[in-house]
Amino acid sequence: MDRTAELKYMSGFGNEFHSEDPRCPGALPQGQNNPQVCPYGLYAEQLSGTAFTCPRSSNKRSWLYRILPSVCHKPFQSMGHGFLANDWDEAEPDPNQLRWNPFEIPTASQRKVDFVNGLHTLCGAGEPKSRRGLAIHIFSCNTSMINRCFYNSDGDFLIVPQQGKLLITTEFGRLLVEPNEICVIQEGMRFSVEVFGETRGYILEVYGVHFELPDLGPIGANGLANPRDFLVPVAWYEDRQVAEGYTVINKYQGKLFAAQQDPSIFSVLTAKSAHPGVAVADFVIFPPRWAVASKTFRPPYYHRNCMSEFMGLIQGSYEAKEQGFLPGGATLHSMMTPHGPDAECFEKASTSKLEPERIAEGTMAFMFESSLSLAVTKWGLKAGLDKNYYKCWEPLKSHFNPKQK
Repeated sequence: MDRTAELKYMSGFGNEFHSEDPRCPGALPQGQNNPQVCPYGLYAEQLSGTAFTCPRSSNKRSWLYRILPSVCHKPFQSMGHGFLANDWDEAEPDPNQLRWNPFEIPTASQRKVDFVNGLHTLCGAGEPKSRRGLAIHIFSCNTSMINRCFYNSDGDFLIVPQQGKLLITTEFGRLLVEPNEICVIQEGMRFSVEVFGETRGYILEVYGVHFELPDLGPIGANGLANPRDFLVPVAWYEDRQVAEGYTVINKYQGKLFAAQQDPSIFSVLTAKSAHPGVAVADFVIFPPRWAVASKTFRPPYYHRNCMSEFMGLIQGSYEAKEQGFLPGGATLHSMMTPHGPDAECFEKASTSKLEPERIAEGTMAFMFESSLSLAVTKWGLKAGLDKNYYKCWEPLKSHFNPKQK
């Protein structure tokens, strides 16, 4: 069966798109993003591409409606990868002209190599922790990614295939990319790559910014690439269990990590960066307040953020995690690391009667939110770290029923 025969796309660049899999009509909530109960028993989850506080003209975010939220995974473990790098001082500078012969593609008879295993860093500048710079990679592979996907917390990938075509399955749908075409996978988006033989290409990775169309300037209104020249996939879902486990691979601060998959409230102070709406640091509080939203899931929703979120608790209990997050303790949710309410909070908020309610009485939580990718010290990794934190999401169950909205 040709897996590419039924691929569908929408055209545009920087547009506000919405789509749903025709197998589940009406899956998108009407008139709101975060209902108390989503159609078909799905979970609402936001993927942010910019800081929440960016101006409307530059604010980028997507709402996904998932069978299970992405926070349902085992802890990430470091995985070796000898060919990815971001230490630009490991070799002596060379001002001479450089040219490479065609990069070798291993044959399947030699060894099977998928897209992730076939990534090799060629050159770059800057570094991902400070969110400034870029890297250029080469990919060469001969087999498809099986029961695993990849996402990049460091930046955006611009993929340029040179030999062979890529069938890329993303959280937003599927797309086929062939030589003489390009594909942009934004920071945090999970994707898997299927290939059809020996495959090779180039990747430009940028830290801390997104690709955008260049200004037209003196060339007039109708030059260069136009928004209509770009295609985005139509929503498509997959509902299956993998007995041996499904692996999620994350590129974070230049290293690879693997896991088994089974927002700001009130800003008090801000330290601005050079980018409008993007802070080096925001100080945010979660004080006692009234919750009055109707037809809405009221606790902080599941999300993956392009900012680092360090949270502390001064007194009381935090509404999204009443157990385990204690006064004097802290949490750190790094860039594009999924998080949100624990299982108990989700079930309670999904079924409670929505009346005006005073919440967080006697409680004060705060957040340091930053556009920088924070590195934890050796002391921090030993100072009372709760190694069972991930278990608060393990009881989350799939409520997905494609036959009933």
